Amino acid sequence: MQPMEPTLTTFSNPFARYFAATRPAFLSASLMASLIGLSIAWHDGLAFDIPLALVTLLFALMAHAGANVLNDYYDDLNGTDAQNTERIFPFTGGSRFIQNGVLTRIGTRNFGFALMAGVVLAGLWLMARSAPQLLYVGLVGLFIGWAYSAPPFRLNSRGLGELCIVAGFLLIVMGADFVQRRHFSALPFITGLSYALLAANLLYINQFPDRSADIAAGKLHWVARLEVHQARWGYALIVLLAYSWLAACLVAGVLPVLALIAFLALPLSVKAARLLFIHAAEPQQLGDAIKLTIGGMMLHGALLSIALFFGK
Repeated sequence: MQPMEPTLTTFSNPFARYFAATRPAFLSASLMASLIGLSIAWHDGLAFDIPLALVTLLFALMAHAGANVLNDYYDDLNGTDAQNTERIFPFTGGSRFIQNGVLTRIGTRNFGFALMAGVVLAGLWLMARSAPQLLYVGLVGLFIGWAYSAPPFRLNSRGLGELCIVAGFLLIVMGADFVQRRHFSALPFITGLSYALLAANLLYINQFPDRSADIAAGKLHWVARLEVHQARWGYALIVLLAYSWLAACLVAGVLPVLALIAFLALPLSVKAARLLFIHAAEPQQLGDAIKLTIGGMMLHGALLSIALFFGK
């Protein structure tokens, strides 16, 4: 049964209201990216700083939460979420907090920027404990989180949404590794790319139920630009790229042999692709495909982290 959308009565407690507005279930994607980054540092035998690791996790979760809240604000501003009648809550169509009167538009905007301010403070603390070059990761991450939806950039509306997601999650992996390593390495980028691609595929499939509303609002991502029967191939292509990259890393010896276990998540993505091919033109039938996409992404990340941790 589909969950009920939020109402002010449901979230009468202010703390619960603002916490739920961050869409906490989706923050697990950033948590997993952080764990991959920390596992890479552990795999390389670096001296491991646990308090630093915990603040890194907080930093990543707060950045993702801020991006979610600001996305809700800007999607209400351009009318996308208000006119979305084919959404699959809670996966697509935004949090519905503004549309259902749980938070005001201005309150949502202020909360989003307050979260981003918290990210800046956490980032400054991490810089002081690790190295100043972490500033570059933070600045690029903040820009992507804001410019993804905000004018004048509106990167997702320009067909750059998937690239933003890949870049954003790679930054989390690289940042989590950096605070332990205290300098940049190519390994987090190479190792984290397969997970980042699968995270981008969650955005990609979520755009099918939102397609009509997004087109009306001028959000011309690739699912909106292409005909539905063409757009569905994009999902399969991203899965192919993710697992081809994983295979290449194994062949090249970049990843331990134990990382083969990450292929156990592939059947979930394949099943999701099959459902998308069947129901691409029936967006309200894509709930199971979206759940499988999330499951495939999270299982892949978890297995990859385990392989790095125990393949030391």
